[in-house]
Amino acid sequence: MRSRVVKKYKATTNSRHAHPVADNVLNRQFVAERPHQVWMTDITYVATDEGWLYLASVEDLYSRQIVGWAMGDRMTQDLVIQAFDQAVARYRPPEGVLHHSDRGSQYAAQAYRDRLAAEHMTASMSRKGNCWDNACIESWHSLLKKELIYLDRWPTRAAAEQAIFEYIEIWYNRQRVHSALGYRTPYAVLTAGMAPTPSLGASQRP
Repeated sequence: MRSRVVKKYKATTNSRHAHPVADNVLNRQFVAERPHQVWMTDITYVATDEGWLYLASVEDLYSRQIVGWAMGDRMTQDLVIQAFDQAVARYRPPEGVLHHSDRGSQYAAQAYRDRLAAEHMTASMSRKGNCWDNACIESWHSLLKKELIYLDRWPTRAAAEQAIFEYIEIWYNRQRVHSALGYRTPYAVLTAGMAPTPSLGASQRP
């Protein structure tokens, strides 16, 4: 037996920058009482025959729905802003959302901090080199790769983009049920605004 693909590694966090870094306000409290109370954000990567494809995601902690995302061939602040702006345009969250990310330069940049301020969000960032501080969105990116990315070879970025779009919008958000959500879909939990009924200990798991 052998792996169907070679799992190439690409670093996505550059914390060596001069931008201000927010405190870790979330502090691994991976529990939310209502939709759009906490948003988790991160960047991941997909290897294609054309080169790397980067995916920036925004996850609502309460429902585990991916509320915003963007893909591109460069890992820039524009990419994460596109994902953020999509989430804001779709859901018009209330003031006071806690926005958690790693301390990468894309999220610490002035342009991104300005977007958070414009939406009256509170910034929170993981401690340096500590992926567990952002475990929920890290877990989702891992799930995406295990259920989709690692099962095939991607000849073009466009092919990978289409498959990821379908995975997020058709399968994951609207059809895939979660034990941590009382065996409901993220979309059902988000739109109903109902308190999830997790299995034993699930509220503490990413």
